[in-house]
Amino acid sequence: MQMKMTGFKPNQRGALLLAVGVAAVLSACGGNTPELQSGPAAGAQVAPPPGVGATVTTLALDPAALPDAAADAVVQPMFHAAPALLAAPDDADTLSNDASARHAPHTERMAPEFEGISTRRLTLQAMQASPQLLATMSRQGVDDETASPMAASSVIATYSPAQIRAAYGLPALPAIGANLSAEQAAKLGAGQTIYIVDAMHDPSIVAELAAFNQKFGLPACVTKPIAVDASLPLAPAAAGACEFSVVYNTANSTMTSVAPGYNAGWATEITLDVQWAHATAPLARIVLIESPDASVNSLLGAIKLANLMGPGVVSMSFGANESTWTGSVDAAFGAPNMTYLAATGDSGAAVSWPAVSSKVVAVGGTTLRYSGSGSRSEVAWSGTGGGVSLYTPTPAYQTNAVPGMGTALRRTVADVAFNADPASGQYVAVLAPGAGAVGWLSVGGTSLSTPQWAGLIAVANATRALSAKPALGAPHAVLYGQIGAVPGNYASVFADITSGSDGSCATCTAKVGYDHLSGLGTPNVTSLLSALSGASTVAAAPVLTPAGIGGKIGTPLSFTVAVVATNPVAYSLSGAPAGMTIGAAGLVTWASPVVGTYPVTVVAKDGTTGLSGQAVYTITIAALPAPVVGTAAISGKAGAALSFTVSVVAVNPVAYSLSGAPAGMTISATGIVNWATPVSGTYPVLVNAKDSKTGLTGQGLYTVAIAAPLPPALGALTVNGKPGVALTFTVAAVAPNPVTYSLSGAPAGMSVGATGLVSWANPALGSYAVTVVAKDSKTGLSGQAVATVKIAMAGPVITAAAMTGVAGRSLSGTIGLAAPGASSLSVSISGAPAGMAFSVSGMTITATWPSPVAGNYGLKVTALDSAGLKAELTVPITVNAR
Repeated sequence: MQMKMTGFKPNQRGALLLAVGVAAVLSACGGNTPELQSGPAAGAQVAPPPGVGATVTTLALDPAALPDAAADAVVQPMFHAAPALLAAPDDADTLSNDASARHAPHTERMAPEFEGISTRRLTLQAMQASPQLLATMSRQGVDDETASPMAASSVIATYSPAQIRAAYGLPALPAIGANLSAEQAAKLGAGQTIYIVDAMHDPSIVAELAAFNQKFGLPACVTKPIAVDASLPLAPAAAGACEFSVVYNTANSTMTSVAPGYNAGWATEITLDVQWAHATAPLARIVLIESPDASVNSLLGAIKLANLMGPGVVSMSFGANESTWTGSVDAAFGAPNMTYLAATGDSGAAVSWPAVSSKVVAVGGTTLRYSGSGSRSEVAWSGTGGGVSLYTPTPAYQTNAVPGMGTALRRTVADVAFNADPASGQYVAVLAPGAGAVGWLSVGGTSLSTPQWAGLIAVANATRALSAKPALGAPHAVLYGQIGAVPGNYASVFADITSGSDGSCATCTAKVGYDHLSGLGTPNVTSLLSALSGASTVAAAPVLTPAGIGGKIGTPLSFTVAVVATNPVAYSLSGAPAGMTIGAAGLVTWASPVVGTYPVTVVAKDGTTGLSGQAVYTITIAALPAPVVGTAAISGKAGAALSFTVSVVAVNPVAYSLSGAPAGMTISATGIVNWATPVSGTYPVLVNAKDSKTGLTGQGLYTVAIAAPLPPALGALTVNGKPGVALTFTVAAVAPNPVTYSLSGAPAGMSVGATGLVSWANPALGSYAVTVVAKDSKTGLSGQAVATVKIAMAGPVITAAAMTGVAGRSLSGTIGLAAPGASSLSVSISGAPAGMAFSVSGMTITATWPSPVAGNYGLKVTALDSAGLKAELTVPITVNAR
């Protein structure tokens, strides 16, 4: 029989799918998962438009370490670029690095040819593309995600580093060439390390950073290679100069000399991350870690490599939709003295990983307005992410002591925010491969806000180091507790963003205090650095946890308030009902509660600092309740006796009665409802329960549905047999009464017995649709189903002997196939150990393993012929140690 090889591909679980035919070699790698090449569904761009620079990449999955959903997940960069090809900024900052700080941002109106283009992941190459491609983008956007393009009349504002520093109150840059004191250097992040984690490769990053630094008068960075076999952790960063290094990671958290492929979108992400982390902390060391692809598996390898390199700040301007797997990788964010920051997203209200981790600072975005003098103003950016996680529990730092926080159901993002709107964007220098000159973009997205917050944390750590304080690590407790929960500190450190929306949901609009869009707000950097660095002590007010307290009239009530305080506190009550008191230990007592609801404010005053905290305890005192009768839907069948017990909660014994009950239905003294002969129909029956002492009555609705008799029910089935081989099978009817069976359309010689056993002594080749009829012996109702009887040849045959070998010595074996009477045969093999390859010749598959590893394995071989017949065989493999 001649057969043709039609190709192979890995399925979702890593099994190898083969179609038998001409000789071909298939290989598997690691953990039963062959090398998987990404396609459009996995986020890679195939056959990109000219100049876009997309590439197809190989995802190095590690399912032994990750759940399937995580191993399959792919992240996206979260930047937006305004659709405008900017002229190079003027040279004012080149001569004096704070010259532009006193001026409004550069503005220009969007060109008509860019109308309708999506700003999400828009690249310089895309905007320089042909008019035909621009027309396509106008209709479809630059990718297959939904994004709102700017209006044709949009005015794009673009800020320089000096303007951003002035708007947010970052320390002024010293004069170019000035000798810095240790304190001045610390305010620029000296001695600290920022790890920029991104996917793919930007071959122009050094030239882009140099152009950015030269144009804005920022300190130059010395490019310092890191050997792939360098000893980790790295030596401490230099205290007086910026060092810049690029490394390529593997999924196993090691370094490699092989650069990832180029992708214009990721390259734009990389350059904006590096430039604005440097603009915020100009003397910090920057280590760019480029992952081989955009899989979660590979990016986790990059994050773990940063952990191995030593203390620092990790900036992650990418995200994937949160899922059930996100908690399983949370350990990657637990290294000591490391701070992790991630973008909340760029598609409006949504929750993404890694920002959703409670160990990661989730950075949202705003739209900035700053004229060069006075105070900045901001609203929440319409594209910023944020919301309540579906899976991550509420972290301890997110309490209702923070204004606006309320009671969080689960982890809520964002934590903080910064400018992110591409319409109030920031300059980024981009140099496309092969281009002769640097291009300038106005870039936004929470991708932009994240590296700037990373720079702020690096500056705070540098200042802490001056006074021998450890690095911040996870700053959430300080941000939420010592700052957010203390009104004076909150107002000083954060600008509260109170307007703007990122969707139409109930929590999609910014408000006073914490909100999903901007978190605690944007930083007033002078106060923020003072608080984070410990230069001035941020005293924490006592934090009380509000609660709802229930009680009953006439029953003494007592409860203890929960307070977290550094020093002993004195308690007092405000708005308490008569007779309620609180003791020195926070015990609230009320000897004779009165019916009602009382919002009682508990105040705790720190005996040392004088700071006070408070929380509202809602006290609800209920009257003696009436009986509570449950409700339910009850089902029955006509003519079949019905009985059920009602549900009632009562303080005392009750007397039962029914309202609206059909004839013959009764209820007993113990609440059991009986109906000896139900009649078809639906009956709303009220069950009344009267308290025998208080006389109070409660009632509940029981909807009783009595179904008419049903005909017998049979299920369709398919039966396979062989010509000339006696065949029997049983059909089973579901019916309340005995049934009689009959056949319609049966081939000659086939019959059915009283028990539903179908017999055929001498089956003939072919396929038969036989109708099986079952008739209820009492109601006369009939039901039927079709049994498809297939009489076919014997089906495929698989023969293979067990394989035995020695570790390190080549091992091979053969698998024989036969398919009598079939026109084609498909074969799949799963369970192949890493390194085993397969070749096909005729009806024989040869398995070869050049370097076996000791252990026991099993190849599961499945064959399916053109007649739909299947055979399976598991071939054991034993590899003994040397």
